[in-house]
Amino acid sequence: MNFNWDVFWQYLLQPSGVYLTGLWLTCLISVLAMLMGCALGLVAALMRLSRNPLLHLPVRFYVWLMRGTPLLVQIVFLYTALAAGGIFRFEDLELFGLVVPGNIQAAIIALGLNEGAYMSEIIRAGIGAVDKGQYEAGRSLGMTFGKLMRRIVLPQAFRVIVPPLGNEFNVMLKNTTLVSVIGVQELLLSTQMVTSATFRVFELYLVVAIYFLMLTTLWGFFQRWLEQRFGQSDRPTPPPASSRMFGRHTLKLLRGR
Repeated sequence: MNFNWDVFWQYLLQPSGVYLTGLWLTCLISVLAMLMGCALGLVAALMRLSRNPLLHLPVRFYVWLMRGTPLLVQIVFLYTALAAGGIFRFEDLELFGLVVPGNIQAAIIALGLNEGAYMSEIIRAGIGAVDKGQYEAGRSLGMTFGKLMRRIVLPQAFRVIVPPLGNEFNVMLKNTTLVSVIGVQELLLSTQMVTSATFRVFELYLVVAIYFLMLTTLWGFFQRWLEQRFGQSDRPTPPPASSRMFGRHTLKLLRGR
């Protein structure tokens, strides 16, 4: 097999500037889109719990639309089809002294909108897992809906939300490859640019696969730490040693009778 080990180790251990730019953009787009998705998901989940049809019906339509159409179609539609129809065009935006290209804006918004639909269902399930007695206790103390959610319900629901939230971010890292179709120079498009110059396709695509494995593995370690950190209160607390000794002593007395 015509495999060039020198090229493989060079781009794996000493990535070029193009690769580093793609790696940085992949992480940045993933984090920003995930934050947007969590914010949208929280608002949508709270609206979905409302009995007012003016609040929960638009959310149902939003979730149905985002989950029922391919993410790639959503990205292309948001960046290309809207501009072609003369409805909206993403222009370069200067933010904090940095110029953010329109295609990166479209990538973050499209991924965030798509993620918001899934996060709304995850957050709604987490809120539903909280015991109803917690709601009644909060209302008996005179708490408003916002204070009840902020201080009682959401902190408990977060323990249920953390595992699927981590899985969603793992998927988000890999979904960033789809934004290459609108010219965002993330990790996949950076690899394609290097392969067009070096013609070492197999080696470089193997490198990009290893990079994604490294990113998802590092996130997996962080996700497990989060699950352990927020799941400690669910673990049963063992009784103190004194109570165990007292229990054994009482059992011996009963057997002696």
